Amino acid sequence: MKSIKLLIKIILDKIEKGVRKYRGLKAKTQCGGHKGSVQVGGKTHLTKKTFLGINANFNGLVISGGGKVVIGNHFHSGPDCLFISQNHNFDGGKSIPYDNTYIYKDIEIGDCVWLGSRVIVLGGVTIGEGAIIQAGSCVVNDIPPYAIAGGHPAKVFAYRDVEHYERIKKEGKFH
Repeated sequence: MKSIKLLIKIILDKIEKGVRKYRGLKAKTQCGGHKGSVQVGGKTHLTKKTFLGINANFNGLVISGGGKVVIGNHFHSGPDCLFISQNHNFDGGKSIPYDNTYIYKDIEIGDCVWLGSRVIVLGGVTIGEGAIIQAGSCVVNDIPPYAIAGGHPAKVFAYRDVEHYERIKKEGKFH
């Protein structure tokens, strides 16, 4: 019985590795460009206006809209994250509550940014290098480098130890 359970575990592990590899290849073909490895562990959808740095890690990120999205090096997202890079034209449109045109807004994510589970990032936002966004947050304004932010809307409530961060970065210790 133990040998059957072990065999099943080995088979399931191989299937999971294959699924992750497939998702990574799919993400590379969906995006507009990437500089290095792309690891995908959960449902991920990118657009042709999405550009990835080195070592992009997605555990579930859906990008919707026609705005440009630039994601820096060593990025990590938790499950069920969402970037929305466009909005309906509600101000100055030809009908209400909105017309059939869109306003595109770019999103820029710095190096070494980590998003917790179910983070939403709206268009027009820049998240600075080394920032961490708490699970369940909605980012509607820029987040400065090294900030730790959370809430709805996300607000900065702490900062990383920048000296430690820079030392680890210089040593090339990336997850």
